[in-house]
Parts: sequence; structure tokens; C-alpha cells
Amino acid sequence: MNGSLPCGFPNGPVPPRAGVGLKPKHYSDILESEPDIGWFEVHAENYMGDGGPPHRALEAVRMRYPLSLHGVGLSIGGAGRLNQEHLARLKRLAARYEPQLFSEHLAWSGHGEVYLNDLLPLPYTQETLARVADHIDEVQEAVGQRMLLENPSTYVAFAETEMSEIAFLSELVARTGCGLLLDVNNMFVQATNHGFDATAYIDAFPVEHVGEMHLGGHDHDADADGATLLIDDHGRAVADPVWALYGRALTRSGPKPTLIEWDNDVPEWPELLAEANRADAIIAARRTNDAAQA
Repeated sequence: MNGSLPCGFPNGPVPPRAGVGLKPKHYSDILESEPDIGWFEVHAENYMGDGGPPHRALEAVRMRYPLSLHGVGLSIGGAGRLNQEHLARLKRLAARYEPQLFSEHLAWSGHGEVYLNDLLPLPYTQETLARVADHIDEVQEAVGQRMLLENPSTYVAFAETEMSEIAFLSELVARTGCGLLLDVNNMFVQATNHGFDATAYIDAFPVEHVGEMHLGGHDHDADADGATLLIDDHGRAVADPVWALYGRALTRSGPKPTLIEWDNDVPEWPELLAEANRADAIIAARRTNDAAQA
């Protein structure tokens, strides 16, 4: 592998259909059967090496399907400068595969030379807003395309927060021109953990800026007081309340590219494909309703 970009990658937009995360255990299933699925997404950090089997598989998949590149390690909410080496690797990866969508988390995961295996929340203050906006500008200029920013799943809230999450995200869009990635499971986890109305959040979210949605599974736990605590583990099927909120979101936004996130305890390919087919059915129903009302 020399890192050069093969000719013939599909250049059209990611369709408003379901996609799934590309996992090594599914490479052969996908390449042998070429399933009817809208698109694939990869975590950028898993493909920042120069070559090897992961890149051979990704190139073969990219020849057949649209691709979304999802970053989890930029620490875009971090207090210091963005890691310039990481940003350079991300730029090279985007140039190599020309993903039609590119996204990152509204979170921080490192400080100085210390990196944590988690995506940590931010206080929604004017200071944080200015810092994150500067980082988004830097990333979009480096990568050369609009970034979608994902709403987080959180387990604690900051007393010094000055604005709502929706107001914070809306202001970032206005300042930087970025788009939004609406993770419905993240929102449901937050609503449960912090005691706010998930339906009201969906109804207030600026869906006109949403370029992609995520659906995933969560685990149940309890906090020190015995109250329900949801953990965004991406280790199981999408829960029924999340499906219901997703349908409500689509009613507002119209069909959107929708990822089934299943990163832990990854199932066999038929089970993952079934989850994607369920999302596709909801999208198709929304499209039918739109046509009937036209």
C-alpha cells in the first residue's frame, strides 16, 4: 500500500438511508454478498496507519459504497491546542478516501500529553463556545469539508453552564458553518440521567442543520442513590424508546442518513443488517407520508 487514492470511488452524497459501522469481523460478509445497504462509517483513528488488511478492506468497501468518517480522538472541546499530528493524520485519511460525511464529538478526551479512553462533557459557557468554535474552524480548514458535530451522552452536569445544549450547538453552527449529527440514543441517555424531557429536546433540536443521525444501544445501571443510570455502551440493539424518538425526529427533519452504532459485543452480520433494515423501514415510511401529503 502506498497511500495513493484509487480511481473510481463513488462521489455522490450519502443517501438518506441506514448505514452501519464497518467492523473487521464483517469484512468478508460485506465484500462477498454486497448487501443492499446505504453506506458505511468508520472511526478515523482505526485507519490512521499506512497500510495492511484494514486499508485493503476499506478500499474495497469504498469502491462500492458511500463512506462517512467519524472521529473520536480530536478532543475538540479540550482546553489546549488541537493535536497537530492527529489533525495531519486525519487530513491524510480524508484525502485518501474522500468521505462524503465527516463528523466529530462535542467532547474532550485529553489534556496535554495525557489521553483518556472516554469522551468527557463540557460546560456550556461563552469561554467554551469560543474555544470549540476556533477548533471547528481549524478542523474544517484542514480537512477541507464541513464537519458534523455530535451531541454527547453525559453522566454529570456542570454548575457553571450558562446556556442549554441546543443553544450551544446552534451558536456553533452560526459561528462556524458546521453541521450537526443528532445521536438519538445519546439524547435519550442524557434525558434519563439528568431528568429532562426527551421529547421536548427532539422538538427543539435545530434539525435543519442535521446531516446525519445515530442510533445505538445502551446499558442500565444505577447511581449511588439507586436512581437509573444509562450507559451509552453501543453494545446491544437499539431500545424501543429510542426508536420512537427517532421516528419523531424524522417527522421534523425528513429522511436522513442514519447510522446503527454497534461497537461492543458486535453481533453477526445478519443481526446488524436487521437493525439497519428496521431503520430503513422507518425512513421509507416517512418518505411515503411526505409523498402522500404533497
